[in-house]
Amino acid sequence: MFVNFFYELKRTGVPVSLTEWMTLMEALSKGLAFSSLSGFYYLARAVLVKSEAHFDSYDIAFQNYFKGIETPADVLEQAMEWLKDALPPYLISPEDRKLFQEWDLDKLRRELDERLKTQDGQHHGGSKWIGTGGRSPFGHGGYNPAGVRIGGESTNRSAVKVAAERRYRGYRGDETLGVRQFEVALRKLRQLTSRTDGEKDVLDLDGTIDATCRNAGRLELVWDRSRKNTMKVVVVMDSGGSMDEYIDLCSQLFSAVNRSTHFKDLKFYYFHNCIYENIYVNPSCVSRYAVKTYDFLRDLDPEYRLIIVGDASMSPSELTMVGGALDWDSMNNEPGLVWLERLIKRFPHAVWLNPVPYQWWDPRLNYGAHSIVLIRKLFPMFELTLDGLEQAIKSLKVKF
Repeated sequence: MFVNFFYELKRTGVPVSLTEWMTLMEALSKGLAFSSLSGFYYLARAVLVKSEAHFDSYDIAFQNYFKGIETPADVLEQAMEWLKDALPPYLISPEDRKLFQEWDLDKLRRELDERLKTQDGQHHGGSKWIGTGGRSPFGHGGYNPAGVRIGGESTNRSAVKVAAERRYRGYRGDETLGVRQFEVALRKLRQLTSRTDGEKDVLDLDGTIDATCRNAGRLELVWDRSRKNTMKVVVVMDSGGSMDEYIDLCSQLFSAVNRSTHFKDLKFYYFHNCIYENIYVNPSCVSRYAVKTYDFLRDLDPEYRLIIVGDASMSPSELTMVGGALDWDSMNNEPGLVWLERLIKRFPHAVWLNPVPYQWWDPRLNYGAHSIVLIRKLFPMFELTLDGLEQAIKSLKVKF
């Protein structure tokens, strides 16, 4: 039942499993959808969707599969076939079962023609004539479990309409991050703690007692990682120029990360387009805020996780040529790629977060993507989205 809906969910990116699908079928057999499409919408979402990040994809799949059910003028035959073939008896309340059993497409059309011929005016309420309210199978604004809406708007909050509103668009993992999404995403940074990464240099007393008992009294020492957070992070952000388009996004990221308490040490630096001889402690990137990049590399030990945030979009000459930098404060005596290579050698745990959508990383579509291609050869690069940030965090746990 609804097997094509299962495949539609898969197609739109909802990771539904066969086990969850069978759970949904069991729930339907017990009447938990309350014999309505709206009930099915909420029941299926509760059973099949494991994360709010997939709510919007679920709505897209639901709308694609069930669209047109309430529009008989356009898709009457499709709606009738769906109701006739897809609704098993246990989805219908006992008092309405007879209506569904007697519901025949030809019969419905004949009844509609007869009413159109004999009805001579508006009708409100009742259970027979075309009109509003009541329990007539024709019209709108009322209720008939085996009827179809003709004109008007649904007053019972159609599930198809709810799905079409896509109220959960902002929950998507592939959408650009915002204030709320940043707060949710930063929880994932807790993964970068000494509890999952670091040397086991603290005696686990309970573990030692348990292991010794299991070893017939022979002492067996068990070591664990310290509960003290030893994670150190340095964030280096591109500032100005083409990054102005993303200034609000990066400001939100800066604020959210700066409030984070998940790290032993957190540092921020800035650059413009590419890193050369100087790096900056202020986003204005002027000489009075400059720090020698050699000093930056010397003072920060390799255990720092390096997160570079930038669009990586510039003229390729800024990466490959001496003197190719557009920044007047930069001597650029060595190509930008040379400095980026030094960074990745110093910080083996490093990622690059790019606010430019992934589809524009193709140089055939975006001229600026030529520099993106060059930088991606050095750094693992991810989109500045929920999914991208999660992937970046996983990458930071592995030396590049």
